[in-house]
Amino acid sequence: MANEIVRQILRFLFLVAVQGLILKNVEPGPLINPFLYVLFLIQLPFETPPWLVLIISFVLGFCVDLFYGTVGMHMAACTFIGFLRPKILSSMAPRDGYEFGSTPTIQGMGRAWFFTFSFIVILTHHFILFYLEVFSFREFFSTFLRVIVSLVSTGLLVVVSQFLFYRTKQKI
Repeated sequence: MANEIVRQILRFLFLVAVQGLILKNVEPGPLINPFLYVLFLIQLPFETPPWLVLIISFVLGFCVDLFYGTVGMHMAACTFIGFLRPKILSSMAPRDGYEFGSTPTIQGMGRAWFFTFSFIVILTHHFILFYLEVFSFREFFSTFLRVIVSLVSTGLLVVVSQFLFYRTKQKI
């Protein structure tokens, strides 16, 4: 249990540092904004209590807001994801429920499940974040294009990180 907590803290710090120190300074295009830090919320263990997910989401968004100099935008988007996460997981739960001690990864849950779950989380996060940033529906379609393009770039980073950091368990 203590090892898992230390691992989660290190993953939190790593993803916030990558987001704040590297991805913030990389501009592949005017519409592309990859937010890899959302992976932390995606991969929280299934048993994480909803109240703790909300607190973690709030702190994660606050840390990213410190790097970006935004006032609560990432915090609001992350907290909303933390609120929705248990509902999304329960709607996507297998018939027998989730295995105790498992985390949402491609290798653990399968590609289709992971892509669907990640897609919902990232799309919701980006939608909230970018529309809070614009704070208007006047530029609805240009902002929506930005949401979709950033969804694709973040999704690619999430999938690549899954294949880099999580090895497939070979059955003997």
